[in-house]
Amino acid sequence: MKIIGFSEINGAVQMVLKCDSSMLVNRKPFFIPDWSEDVRVTPCVVLRVSRLGKNIGAKFATRYYDAVAPAFNIHAADILAQGDWVKAWGFDYALPLGSFINVERNPWQDTIIPLDEAIHRASEVMTLRQGDLIFIDRTIASRPLQREEVLSVTVDNEELLYCKVKKLFETNFNHTYKHEDYLRRHELCRTQ
Repeated sequence: MKIIGFSEINGAVQMVLKCDSSMLVNRKPFFIPDWSEDVRVTPCVVLRVSRLGKNIGAKFATRYYDAVAPAFNIHAADILAQGDWVKAWGFDYALPLGSFINVERNPWQDTIIPLDEAIHRASEVMTLRQGDLIFIDRTIASRPLQREEVLSVTVDNEELLYCKVKKLFETNFNHTYKHEDYLRRHELCRTQ
């Protein structure tokens, strides 16, 4: 399965790829990575490809996706500024993904390029297969991601996406207790 995306980078719409481990589903929390100082989030729409296709014309694109879902495209802006696109876009759980709904119920028309155009552009470069996902950022500007923030999307009183943001390695106790607890557990494991 491929995850292909369209994001606005330096004023132009660019195609990016994310690995399949970028998906975050089932109300799991997102942990802000400790290797970035500027993690940003942009709401987006995800299309689910429903059939095999290559070089699909925009006017035929609706035949190639059957469902849409809300999502949040998370990237490390400071890493992107250094030129490391793979690390900035493709890290684990960088795409909290909501539940899919029938494409006729799609309430999100404010994407940076039309959905059909995204299918067309992606299929010019690579073959689309059933189950591939294509995300398109919405026209809402990206913003810094905050610790303890909740990312959620509700449509017609149905919660499609819920994700709580946390900081990696955040603790509520002092380091001495943490170290002693680790040593105690390690000692118990060795004696068993």
